[in-house]
Amino acid sequence: MLGTPALETRAVRKVYRLSKTNVYEALRGVDLAVGDGEFAAIVGPSGSGKSTLMNLLSTLDRPTEGKVLVAGTDTSTLSDAELSELRNRKIGIVFQQYNLISRMSALENVELPLITARVPPDERHERAKGALDLVGLGHRLANRPVELSGGEQQRVSIARALVTRPAILLADEPTGNLDSKTSAGVIDLFAELNRARGVTTVLITHDLAVAARTRRTIKIRDGRIEDDIMTQVNP
Repeated sequence: MLGTPALETRAVRKVYRLSKTNVYEALRGVDLAVGDGEFAAIVGPSGSGKSTLMNLLSTLDRPTEGKVLVAGTDTSTLSDAELSELRNRKIGIVFQQYNLISRMSALENVELPLITARVPPDERHERAKGALDLVGLGHRLANRPVELSGGEQQRVSIARALVTRPAILLADEPTGNLDSKTSAGVIDLFAELNRARGVTTVLITHDLAVAARTRRTIKIRDGRIEDDIMTQVNP
């Protein structure tokens, strides 16, 4: 791997204390590097630690031990406010449950990260429209989530993740709530964003068919990386 990795973990452990005497170790010393511009999948069964790893890579959570680096920046040295700023500049996050605000239109949902970034209203509006156009929803700007299909809601979620123009895109089970045809369309979109824009893309999934569309499959089990496979598949 040449240059500074887009994402890196060094001996990362994550321990949850369930009670005074009961702890659960979700990650057990994970070392991982994802290169700039890679298209990778992290796969594993329920309880394997893959979603915990996603939360650490996205800086939404901090490790119990070890380090997480984003574009070479050691996130353990950053305050919560600095982490939030880094996340808003560098990382787009797509959630399985979409996390859209029901009272807002698709356009307003996509604009939200730009409000946090203090982007002026006119620019904010145009960038949100552009992001929705990119995911094929330029005709659905005014629709609220309840008026959209599951696939359309996921595309709004992707547009929201992209509107800040991140270098890194992380998606947690992005096809988990979708039928096979809609799932294929969503993965097509991720593949195109990676190919055409060079966005470093990491998908968290339990679906091996989704992982097969990427160029690298990282298998995790019981909080440890079990296998790391590079492929020549053209997504």
